[in-house]
Amino acid sequence: MNQLFDFTVNKDTNTIHITREFAADLDLVWDAFTKAEMLDQWLAPKPWRTQTKEMDFREGGRWLYAMVSPENVSHWSLVEFIKIEDKSFFSGRNTFSDENGKSISSGFSLTSNTFKATGETTTVYVEKKFDSLSTLEMMVAKGFKEGMAMAMSNLDEYLLTLVTSK
Repeated sequence: MNQLFDFTVNKDTNTIHITREFAADLDLVWDAFTKAEMLDQWLAPKPWRTQTKEMDFREGGRWLYAMVSPENVSHWSLVEFIKIEDKSFFSGRNTFSDENGKSISSGFSLTSNTFKATGETTTVYVEKKFDSLSTLEMMVAKGFKEGMAMAMSNLDEYLLTLVTSK
């Protein structure tokens, strides 16, 4: 089943808006976005994989993880959680980092994730506001849209395995 996937780039505000619908209940989708053991199952576009080193999902906490290539080359990122409203919203500051969470670039984004349950589906609204137009353009050029589309499809597959195993 094809789920809604809307990806909009606004260069005037250095922002990417993503709207994605999932055929699963709010609790399951929330957990998939906030629990390391679940994020590691779907976030990286295949054949890459996600590997969490540290997850402290609370306001002021952080998530340190790597996207690992098939050749075992790791590209690290850090999310520092700013605000969390249980099962409805969380925001964070995202940067590329080293394996210890030390920033390796000046570029960053502030990301807000909003979750809305609608019957048997859950819609996630993501807003990524970049520090500059150059950071936004770099992310677009590196295939952020295509990577997100693959990750969201991975999540569809992962959620299906969880729903059918209930």
